[in-house]
Amino acid sequence: MFSLNLRALKRILPVAALAAPSFVWNAPGQQPQSGSNPTHEALADALPKEIASKSNPLTEAKINLGRILFYDPRLSKANDVSCNSCHNLQEYGVDGKRVSSGHQGQTGSRNSPTVYNSAGQFAQFWDGRAADIEAQAKGPILNPIEMAMASPEEVVAKVRTIKGYEPLFKAAFPESKDPVSFDNLALAIGAFERKLVTPSRWDRFMAGEESVITAEEKAGHEEFVKSGCPACHNGVYIGGASFQQLGARHAWPTETDLGRLQVTKNDTDRLRFKVPSLRNVEKTAPYFHDGSQATLEDAVRSMGFYQLDKKLDERQVKQIVAWLKTLTGEIPSEYIKIPELPK
Repeated sequence: MFSLNLRALKRILPVAALAAPSFVWNAPGQQPQSGSNPTHEALADALPKEIASKSNPLTEAKINLGRILFYDPRLSKANDVSCNSCHNLQEYGVDGKRVSSGHQGQTGSRNSPTVYNSAGQFAQFWDGRAADIEAQAKGPILNPIEMAMASPEEVVAKVRTIKGYEPLFKAAFPESKDPVSFDNLALAIGAFERKLVTPSRWDRFMAGEESVITAEEKAGHEEFVKSGCPACHNGVYIGGASFQQLGARHAWPTETDLGRLQVTKNDTDRLRFKVPSLRNVEKTAPYFHDGSQATLEDAVRSMGFYQLDKKLDERQVKQIVAWLKTLTGEIPSEYIKIPELPK
């Protein structure tokens, strides 16, 4: 019978003989360093109540403004796409589509990842082209396929036509001489997203509530570790802390999207993508940068084969999926209530 307990879990036990590149976890927001195998301890960090930022201190006025902006479709060219359209907060921050629909029904080539817990990741977007959640907030608004606004100036001009926004910006940025700006808009959205955190049963287990996890789920965590998954999925967000190349052990079946190469123009970044967080992974299908895997079981099998050179059997897949479901968190229903939009 499987007998893992919390005391055993929290020992520093290196994962032996990983088949993939290994990393040692540093801290939330830092890139892991090469050189050591990850440990059980790498999955034991506590999820913060909010993801703080020295450059964007959180205030109630700023968060309130950010919440409104997040839900406002008037930030898009045709007044029909908001941040919440692709990152539905009532549905774990995703829209459930392989790729999202934007301006005039256009679709991109990448799956929209969840915004829950995203602010704590070391970079934003699948290719890491934005350093933080505030920089990320600007991207979709100006993307011609997504919200399709032509320029920051056009965004600001449109926001200024909505008179109810002026006092909200002034309250959120009292020290700013010109509070209604594109930079401040992004700071407000970022402030709101920095409190989109979802504590889970796994967090309760790591805090000492051993009874909230079943024997099969514990076995699934052990299988996850033994299989080598923490080489990439580690830290407080169980991912979101490094770039990895798809097809580390077997050639990835498609190369339509070259990943980070498109940002750096460096051939060593070919097919390298940000490792996604596994928090709420049960609720965020379909999977991978292109939304090509419909089920969590298929995603686990694919990662085992292409990244770790392991053909996981049905027992292993079932147990790993059982553990992954312990990472499903609680949606902050009061915090994400749809606000009344200013006029």
